[in-house]
Amino acid sequence: MATPALHLHCAFQSFERREICVSQPNYKKPISFPSLHKSILLSCAANPSESTPSTSISKKPEIELEFVGPKPGPDGTYPVEKASAISGDKLLRNIMLDNKLELYATYGKVMNCGGGGSCGTCIVEVIDGNDLLNERTDTELRYLKKKPESWRLACQTIVGNKENSGRIVIQRLPQWKK
Repeated sequence: MATPALHLHCAFQSFERREICVSQPNYKKPISFPSLHKSILLSCAANPSESTPSTSISKKPEIELEFVGPKPGPDGTYPVEKASAISGDKLLRNIMLDNKLELYATYGKVMNCGGGGSCGTCIVEVIDGNDLLNERTDTELRYLKKKPESWRLACQTIVGNKENSGRIVIQRLPQWKK
């Protein structure tokens, strides 16, 4: 039985555009992915009209995140930093650390558990977009028993569910707002 072939046009649309053509004007090379049991024919041409029609690759849903700083700046406004993540792929803690966003208060910088959910120092407040996060875990219920419902532990919070997309606003270090 023959395997279906897709014809792509010199770029992967789900990421930034990258040319994969070689120096020959018209270049075709089949690539097999054994785990997918499909063959994809990459077709590149010097002139895009010479290549076969392209098929778009579906883009994974993304979650846009805004992180509000814990203290206002000199002008009285709270600084906001932005990041994005593929829905359902990462914990909030990892997104914040990957983007070098302050996650821990002074004590937490020294005494955090490294994301194991055993210290309760990675507290954030969800201002908007709580529906794009997983339900509170048993660990969160234990550590945040007397805290507002909007407070979460970043090490226990999964951003998205692989199907949803949207915007989440997070207040970093909400305990500093007092």
